Amino acid sequence: MKSIKTILFLFALLVLIAGNLYAKEITILYTGNTHAMLYPCNCPIEHDGGISRRASLVKELRRKSPGLLLLDCGAFTAGGLMDEYMQNTRLDMQRSEVNLKAMELMQYDAVAISSDEFNFGKDFFLKNARKNNPAFLSVNLESDKVEPYIIKQVSGIKVGIIGLTNLSASQKSEGLNINAPKAIGQLVSHLKDEGVEVVIVLSTLSKKEDLDLISKVKGIDVLFAGHNPEKEDLETKVGSTFIVRSPWQGRRLGKLTLEVKNGKLINCKIEEIRLSDKIADDPDVQAILPRCYSDANCKKDGLVGSCQSPGELKASCLFAEPNKLRLVIISTEDCIVCNTEPVLELLKKQFPGISAEYIDLKQAGNLIKDLSIKVLPAYIIGREVEKENNFDNFKNNLELIGDFYLLKPQVSGVAYFINRQIKKGSLDLFFSIFDKDAAELLSVLREFNPNLHFLAVEKDLGFDAKNGSFEIEEYLRGVCVQKYYPQKFWDYLICRAKNISSSWWEDCLNETDVLKIKTCARDSEGALLLKENIVLNKEVQVMFGLNYLLDNYQMFSSRGVPDKEELRKIIKK
Repeated sequence: MKSIKTILFLFALLVLIAGNLYAKEITILYTGNTHAMLYPCNCPIEHDGGISRRASLVKELRRKSPGLLLLDCGAFTAGGLMDEYMQNTRLDMQRSEVNLKAMELMQYDAVAISSDEFNFGKDFFLKNARKNNPAFLSVNLESDKVEPYIIKQVSGIKVGIIGLTNLSASQKSEGLNINAPKAIGQLVSHLKDEGVEVVIVLSTLSKKEDLDLISKVKGIDVLFAGHNPEKEDLETKVGSTFIVRSPWQGRRLGKLTLEVKNGKLINCKIEEIRLSDKIADDPDVQAILPRCYSDANCKKDGLVGSCQSPGELKASCLFAEPNKLRLVIISTEDCIVCNTEPVLELLKKQFPGISAEYIDLKQAGNLIKDLSIKVLPAYIIGREVEKENNFDNFKNNLELIGDFYLLKPQVSGVAYFINRQIKKGSLDLFFSIFDKDAAELLSVLREFNPNLHFLAVEKDLGFDAKNGSFEIEEYLRGVCVQKYYPQKFWDYLICRAKNISSSWWEDCLNETDVLKIKTCARDSEGALLLKENIVLNKEVQVMFGLNYLLDNYQMFSSRGVPDKEELRKIIKK
């Protein structure tokens, strides 16, 4: 009997040891900045999103991972400056309540509280706040409807989740106390003492405040940054803290896979899953979701929709034949990179009755002159477009000239410059050395020997770029290397692109006078060289990449690294 107990004890010990040898996985699904967007977006290409699709996907993923966490990073309430689908106070409040009811049906574990949660005042917030399903979290907001944190057991691992509310919420919260989160460090330490292995912070603070928090408070494993606009860059890891930003407007569902070993987070994998029309609507959410809140929710190819009884469960969409609109597209067969189909598709989505008529550049002399058209393709619509229901939402993309509207080049894209001098065989590339594919891009394009133009702009007495002074310093050194060591220029740029986060740029310049490059880059000489390098940027109004200018008058772009053979075909034509 004693030997059997010994064997069982040893077996249990081996199981415990084996469990510690292997990493355990935690799955977290997350949203944020949805602004109660209940329906798929009115996007020109991918009509993604909608809470009904989200609910279906959550159910599917929960079947695969029963113990997953479902979190929201805040700004799930309608209204405010970032809500593109704002109606009026009554309908927006109703949208918010339907959205929260859907989140309850999806069994959200916790949500952060941002200033947007007070768009309709304190009473509306308190009416809808709850301590569970989902738990409203904020360590710095005082209310009996709010918890500072919760602890969840996931896959045998203790996970602590803390909420942080931005101080600007106090301007809308009508007396609810919202304080600076000074005790967050003590709370993280307390959670660790309680055996919490993974600490998650749902933050609605600013980017600077988030980074300051991470630098001062150790032990935060994952920080969900709920404040960030769609296109703002954000570090993915600072120190030992992983930073995650939610997909915009709930068009995608974020999925985080955490690997935990010996009580420590060792890896973090981030995915964003499209909520496309391939995902079926969830019947439980459909039962509480009105058919529409506005005409924008009534979409059917080739027809114009109008919302009847908006926001009510009896709401319905009426569809009718659209008004006929004449669209004139000016292009030319000489333009080998002109592709009008994507823009035409965009315009048809906005104005279903639109009908396109093509005119070649050679036959468009008067229109070119009267409308001062400088680039092709050009898209021209008559003033009858002003009568369309969607005109007010789209008019910022149009320029009124006389009796016609011209689609702005920033929207339609530029492929052909009408009056630029043709330089056969020339190829210019506009790029940022900070792009993630920059090293591979330069390696592929090297054989084509394009003229390289850095993505910088003159500003005040200096220059500016997306990544600030660090990027400008790279470019100043780059143009100096090009002047004094042209044979090493490409090798230097590829080397730097591979190690752009390293400050040891000298390692990319063997057998050179590094002091000469430093002196050039810091002196007016470097500034003049960079100014010369970006002259063409201003001429053709390029502010981002990747963009190519072929023969000095045809422009095209690529997403990521282009295929060599495809590029060769374009150049050969």
